[in-house]
Amino acid sequence: MELNTEGRQDVVYFIGTEVEHTAMKDEKTLFVVGVQPVSEISKRADAHGIKHLYFGTSQSFTPKTNSEYEAWEQMIIPLLKQGYWCTLDFDVEYADCVLECGFDEYDKYIGMISVKLPYIRQFNYNATLKLDDTTWGKSNPGVWCHSLHELQQRSVYTDWKDYVGDTVIE
Repeated sequence: MELNTEGRQDVVYFIGTEVEHTAMKDEKTLFVVGVQPVSEISKRADAHGIKHLYFGTSQSFTPKTNSEYEAWEQMIIPLLKQGYWCTLDFDVEYADCVLECGFDEYDKYIGMISVKLPYIRQFNYNATLKLDDTTWGKSNPGVWCHSLHELQQRSVYTDWKDYVGDTVIE
């Protein structure tokens, strides 16, 4: 069964090719929605010869409590220790808490920090994206400002039409 945009909301596991521009681009990937048992994830990955796991699929990373963060840690860290590449797709609002989870201590971890910016093409040529701190001088040595226009290079763009061909697995 091929997966479409609406169908992604109703599945837990699906397989496809990583289309986003990360270290695992073009790799066969097991996409996982929500927190699932480690044994089930590795069983499915191994059955399909997959070495890249993508967590937080369908914007499912939304922990609110310490125990919910711990559940994500208890799922991802053992798989990193087993040698899988693991991507976690999370909204920028979770950045500080995700850092505390310790995933970045593993070389095969990819933090996919999602910044929602609707209507990006409507901003004028002078629009600037500022990578800031939570307050002046708290944790970063300064700020980084990037032309929004220059960030929209074709070489790092993934069209919505490229998110096709995924297969649901049970």
